[in-house]
Amino acid sequence: MDHETAWRSDHGPVPDPVRSTERLDRSEALRLLGTVPLGRIVFTHQALPAIRPMRHVVDGEDVLVRLDEGASHASLVATPGEPGIVLAYEADAIDPDTHLGWSVVVIGYAELVENRDEAERLEVLLDPWSNQPVADVVRIRAELVTGFRLGSQPRPLSAAG
Repeated sequence: MDHETAWRSDHGPVPDPVRSTERLDRSEALRLLGTVPLGRIVFTHQALPAIRPMRHVVDGEDVLVRLDEGASHASLVATPGEPGIVLAYEADAIDPDTHLGWSVVVIGYAELVENRDEAERLEVLLDPWSNQPVADVVRIRAELVTGFRLGSQPRPLSAAG
């Protein structure tokens, strides 16, 4: 017997579960994204793909992230008054032992939150993970939201088992 097969004390080996991947609809994907505080922002830096871990909050259908002072955010946002730069934001919750969970990707235009009152309100929600002062808050307007859930079901026992 292989090392991944579990045993039931009363009936012998338990078959490995059947793995499944379920697509999430937009609202469920955004709901799940709102349940975790950390994700990864994907952007272009000096013509190369770059990924950084970030804290986020979901505000309606927008994803908000904070930029610390000194962060190179020229690659993350457009000049005020110009169209936003397209970014991706990904977060997940996948159990390292069972490999069950979910993953969500939001793609959209990024813009600085320029209203100081709104930015201050959002800074409180974006609890820092470093001691760096907040330089800016970036709003990612979700244009495309995709996600999937990794699940499992017990494998049916064979008639011979």
